[in-house]
Amino acid sequence: MLNLILPVVSVLLGFLIVVVLKPSQRKNLKLLLAFSGAFLLSITVFDFLPEVYQNNDKSIGLFIMVGILLQIILEFFSKGAEHGHVHLNKESNLFPWLLFVSLSIHSILEGIPIEAHHNLIYGIIVHKLPVAIILSTFFLASKLSKIKIAFFLVLFAIMTPIGVLLSENFDMVQVYYYQISAVVIGIFLHISTTILFESNENHKFNLTKLITIMAAVAIAYFM
Repeated sequence: MLNLILPVVSVLLGFLIVVVLKPSQRKNLKLLLAFSGAFLLSITVFDFLPEVYQNNDKSIGLFIMVGILLQIILEFFSKGAEHGHVHLNKESNLFPWLLFVSLSIHSILEGIPIEAHHNLIYGIIVHKLPVAIILSTFFLASKLSKIKIAFFLVLFAIMTPIGVLLSENFDMVQVYYYQISAVVIGIFLHISTTILFESNENHKFNLTKLITIMAAVAIAYFM
């Protein structure tokens, strides 16, 4: 049940943080993004990646690359919202369908392996929180109606649970579980490394970010 509830709570919490706290310090958000990227990458490497290679199937690497390429394609439409960017016209009142569809595909896929990897849910909710904060901040500053904003965020919140339900109720998903998991690994590898590279502004050394990243890696390792 937590696998269904926590992703929704993460998005709701991100929205409430924006509405109640009205965060204005981009530095703190970048630290949260850096933590989420390092944590998601660590969960993937420590727990998720070893499982798909347990049968020494070389084709798994091909599906990981498919996941990386798929995420690159999705980001062409989402403009990088998965790792902290929203490049949409704030003056427009049109519903951002391309952003919604690309984020939905990403979220449904990431929900499929959760049932078999209990630690993965924590990586996903830590990843979703800063994304929800960024989306909420943008939407509330845009000319979108409150109904459209609520519609977007609610559907965005339930897409990962939909992936969980698909994995539990459709035999086809179970048949191709390792292949789908490898695709998700590729997606996570691309997103998490992009977040980490982008959090290192102008390639300057930043002790706070380094400590944040090290803390994320340590927490993921000892979970």
